[in-house]
Amino acid sequence: MAAVTPRVFVSHLSGVPVFDPNGDQVGRVRDLVAMLRVGGRPPRILGLVVEVISRRRIFLPMTRVTGVESGQVITTGVVNMRRFEQRPTERLVLGEFLDRRVRLVEDDEEVTVLDVAIQQLPARRDWEIDKYFVRKGRGGALRRKGETLTVEWSAVSGFSLEEHGQGAENLVATFERLRPTDVANALHHLSPKRRVEVAAALDDDRLADVLEELPEDDQVEIIGKLAEERAADVLEAMDPDDAADLLSELPEDDKERLLALMRPDDAADVRRLMSYEERTAGGLMTTEPIVLRPDATVADALARVRQADLSPALAAQVYVCRSPDETPTGKYLGTVHFQRLLRDPPFTLVSSIVDSDLVPLPPDTPLPLVTSYLAAYNMVSAPVVDESGSLLGAVTVDDVLDHLLPDDWRETDLADLHGQTDLHGEEGVGRGGR
Repeated sequence: MAAVTPRVFVSHLSGVPVFDPNGDQVGRVRDLVAMLRVGGRPPRILGLVVEVISRRRIFLPMTRVTGVESGQVITTGVVNMRRFEQRPTERLVLGEFLDRRVRLVEDDEEVTVLDVAIQQLPARRDWEIDKYFVRKGRGGALRRKGETLTVEWSAVSGFSLEEHGQGAENLVATFERLRPTDVANALHHLSPKRRVEVAAALDDDRLADVLEELPEDDQVEIIGKLAEERAADVLEAMDPDDAADLLSELPEDDKERLLALMRPDDAADVRRLMSYEERTAGGLMTTEPIVLRPDATVADALARVRQADLSPALAAQVYVCRSPDETPTGKYLGTVHFQRLLRDPPFTLVSSIVDSDLVPLPPDTPLPLVTSYLAAYNMVSAPVVDESGSLLGAVTVDDVLDHLLPDDWRETDLADLHGQTDLHGEEGVGRGGR
């Protein structure tokens, strides 16, 4: 039997407190941010507008919401305190959907939206609008004034985008189901003006994923056209190694201003990566591998591996280290591969199954030796450890390939692999990938 996913009416969320995992109140919900979509699909909920103690309104992505329960919202504890600014592709559910006059699809009757229900998609953190609570107006002699009913989202017209048009709103909506590399390929073939318009309309996490797949010239162009605070937000959302590569292409003054605007922990990771030579293990590594303490169990490890935002290469293994368990860690003890996690009981301690035979890479290991290491041991990622035995990060095979391929490899037209030849046109960008 399929698990029942939670459904919440947004009027019940207005003003409810938002708590971090420790039980401390972050603020209160003031609105929800939605994005309209094409193709008859329900609007997607991007996040919450939260008013913090200082009365500043900030944006909390739904990917950082771990629970929406009666009378409270629980977050991961990672909150960006920059002021919320609504973008052209976004709609405020409480502010713009409620009291709106729309029409029923069945008989074209005009109704008023009184409330909106949102529902979490099964096995994901994504939320969509599920139902509308509406009130009918005057009708025939047998219909009471003010009759109310709850209808499916598809029973109401007026909350979706048309399939045509040149606005960035429609273009961004058509990109939603494409992989970041395919969006990057489409973006690369747009005019500079359109490229910047579309990049500005993407949310921070999506833009970060796409930037990582773009040629360096396009990255520099786009990040340079964003407001500095927005650019810092996007850099924070990028993998630290990709953010370091991008910042290294900017003039020194621009680089320092953006680093100063980033959260201190994120900026520290990026500065550390920039201190290594580019074509070495230290310059290639990411500082965010899966790190577990020796007393963690196989169940703990599998829970970490399941995180949807991990790349396959990083999810292939976990690194066991003594405290602290954020890079640079305490003493590195070894690696546990994903296949081994599947073979042992959930209560098994990772320290009892750790593979300590493989010698980790020093941060100054040159690219050819990193490549040989991965190939010789059939690895998709490798630990990078300093002289004191602390884990600094992990080098993944995708980052190695980035530096082995020709400089212009990202400009290769990948659309033809999927029959998406219409990605090049500005009017129909992305439609072939739906």
